[in-house]
Order: sequence, then structure tokens, then C-alpha cells
Amino acid sequence: MAHIDDAKRIHLIGIGGCSMNGLALILKSQGHEVTGSDRERTQFTDALDLEEIRYSVGHTGEYVEDADLVIYSAAIKQDNPERVLAREKGIPELERSVALGQISERYPEVVAIAGCHGKTTITSMLAVIHAQAKTEATIHVGGYVEFLAGGVHVGNRDLFVTEACEYVESFLTLKPTVALINNIDDDHLDYYENIDAIVAAFERFLALLPQDGTFIACVDDPRVKALADQSDKNVVTYGLTGGDYTVADIQFDALGNAGFDVLRRGEKIGRVQLSVPGMHNVVNALGAIAVSDRYGIPFETIASALNAFQNTRRRFEFYGERNGVKVFHDYGHHPNEIRATLDAATRVPHNKLYCVFQCNSYTRARTLFCNNVTCFTDADRVLVPDIYPGREKDTGIVHARDMVAAINEESDNAVYIPTFEEIRLYLDEHAEPGDLVVTVGSGDVYRQTKKLL
Repeated sequence: MAHIDDAKRIHLIGIGGCSMNGLALILKSQGHEVTGSDRERTQFTDALDLEEIRYSVGHTGEYVEDADLVIYSAAIKQDNPERVLAREKGIPELERSVALGQISERYPEVVAIAGCHGKTTITSMLAVIHAQAKTEATIHVGGYVEFLAGGVHVGNRDLFVTEACEYVESFLTLKPTVALINNIDDDHLDYYENIDAIVAAFERFLALLPQDGTFIACVDDPRVKALADQSDKNVVTYGLTGGDYTVADIQFDALGNAGFDVLRRGEKIGRVQLSVPGMHNVVNALGAIAVSDRYGIPFETIASALNAFQNTRRRFEFYGERNGVKVFHDYGHHPNEIRATLDAATRVPHNKLYCVFQCNSYTRARTLFCNNVTCFTDADRVLVPDIYPGREKDTGIVHARDMVAAINEESDNAVYIPTFEEIRLYLDEHAEPGDLVVTVGSGDVYRQTKKLL
């Protein structure tokens, strides 16, 4: 297998994506000559300009011929013209997650943040905490963090904190010394056969820890708790229901942001006031606290950073207001994520709550949203447009109307509206000043949301 250690000049296909952008900046900081390409400029390419990393808009191949190694993201298929050119020239290739794993080998301490939900938020919280603590850790986040102006902080080579994604078992390439698992859920069923296969992947992830490694487990999740109970590694636990790190006296302000006391093994160590809404963010913060405390960061610094923390983009992000109706967007695409998002929305002052749900992939629609759909009960009305195909083709096996029927069996509050243009007209007719709209999904709904404004 090719290795980044053997390459001076590295070309990244898909460099405008958040994870690939982070790889580019880390590799450049470690002495590699980095180039790249993507089909368009993105919010992440500004960081490349600042670092004077050359890239093409469009897969033109202009930087491929001089490369010693080509790295591509999972979205870049074999027929991509630059991958074809690399094979013709005999230039070795690496998939992004493998390259990230090889980068992790260069650090004596690697903290891998995993879980089907919340890992981007926890990693982003840790980025703010380490920035305030001035640890100079290298942080790699799978989302856009405002204060980083991207998804990476390039620090020293002592500590690497990275999001660890379970999709297509990408996290199995990492070399963690500390592994946090926030939850295990039935997501990515286009890849995994069932929930047992997902749990088995997380077991293999934990097996990557050295014997003296540390497993930080959220015991609110029964599957994670089971892994913690059977682990022979150092185990640290957290959760609302108990654990080494838990909370007391939770109070929500008018914006739905929680303040709470933090207990470490039963003793109060201080109080945290978050600036992001929802009970799920209390759990995320506990995970970040457990990691930070392990590295000796003072609690006062942790609490100050968590108070300063703002959501990463596409996590309950305020998009604007139209006709007195506020519009938010959240990346949540799994029933448990949607439930947490709508719970957070209920804590924001409003009259009626409209949820616009765009399902990303036919597999996800069929396996998660056509039976026993209870995650939309907090919404007064759920507006469901056509399914976003994602990586799949429409075989006719499932339609958005099937999801609407399943939602209505449980909460009788859903309506099928094919396009976002039609959804805007519906909201103009029905929503009133003081109402709240939350769009959810992992497809192009974040772009489509702007049509509602």
C-alpha cells in the first residue's frame, strides 16, 4: 500500500471538502508539497488560498502529473478523470480515510471522537477548549467551525484530536490512544447489513486501542454501555443517567441553552452555561469535559470555552427570517438526531413549529422513515419534499409519500410537498409572525433552505 511518508508531492482530489481540506493543511504543515482540485470553490478553499496551496476548479489534471501520490475522497469514483490519469501515469492512490490514518501514526497521542451522532459537535467543542487552553493540539473536525474558519487547527505533533467516522468503517484506519464513543445507532444501512454489523464495527474500532489506551463511553447509550462493561481498557464514563462525569441542576434559558452543574465521581467541580440549545448538547459537552479533564485542562478554562462555543455550521444554524418567521437548519438525518433537534427547537420561544424534512437516500427512507416514525411529534406540521438521491438511484421502491404516511400514523402532522419552491408558497400562506421553521437533512437541504427566505 502507498504511504504518505514516501511522497513529497501530494495531490488531493476533492480538496474543497471539509475533511480533505483539513488533510491538505496538515500535510503542508508537515513538509509536503500539496496541490488539489474540486468541481467548485467552497467555504473551505479560502484557507487553501491563505496557505498558498495551488488547486484547480474542475478536475483538469494540471497538477496530477507532478504528484508522487494522489489522495481522493469517498465521493470521488474510479472514473474521475484525474484518478484515471493517475493510474495511466502509475501514480499511487490513497483513499482519504487511509491517509488520515497514516497521519495519525505520526502523533504519540491520538484522541478519536466517534459515535453515530454528536461527534462533530464534541470535536468542535474540544477545538475551542484546546484553543483557550493554548495546548497547540492539532484538531481535525468534520464540519465548518467559525473560529477556525474551516475544519482544522494545525498545531504540534504531540496530540492529534480527530473526528472518527463510522461510515464504510473509515475509523478503522486510525491509531487512537483515546477513543470516545457517544452513541451507536442504526445509521448508514446502505453500507451496514444491520445494527449488529454496526456494533461489530465499533468493537473493531475499540480494538485499535493499545493495552494502556482509554475508552471514554457515554453510558446513556445501552450499546456503548455494553461495550464499556466488557472492555479490558481504561474506561471513563459520562452521561445524564450517571457515570464518572454527570450533571445536576439543569436549567434552560429563554433560548433553550442549558446551564448545569458538572459532577466528577459524585463531587461537583463547577458549573457550565452553554450557548447552544438542547439536552443533546449537554451530553456532548460532558464528553468534551471528560476528554479535556484527562489532559489536565483546568475546569475554569473548559467552562469558559464551552460558554463561548457556537454550533458548527448546519447544526441548528439560524439562516434568517421571512415575514416574521425565523428559519433554522440542522444536518440531522437520523430519527434520533431529528428528535433531538426538534426538542431543542421547542425550547426556543415560538408559536407554531414547522419542520421541513428532506430525506437523503432511498435506503435511509425505506429503512428508517417508513415504519414507527415517532421523531416528529414535537412539530406542529412536517413538510416533506421529494427524496434527495445522494449516492443512490431511484428504483421506485420508496417515495416521499410513503414517509408521510408513516409519520401520519404516529403524529398525523405531515404533508407531501414536492419542491422547496412549493414549500415556500405553503409557508407564505400558513406560517405567521412568531412561528419557527426548522429544516433537517443531510442532502442539499441547506442550499434549498435559502429558497424559503
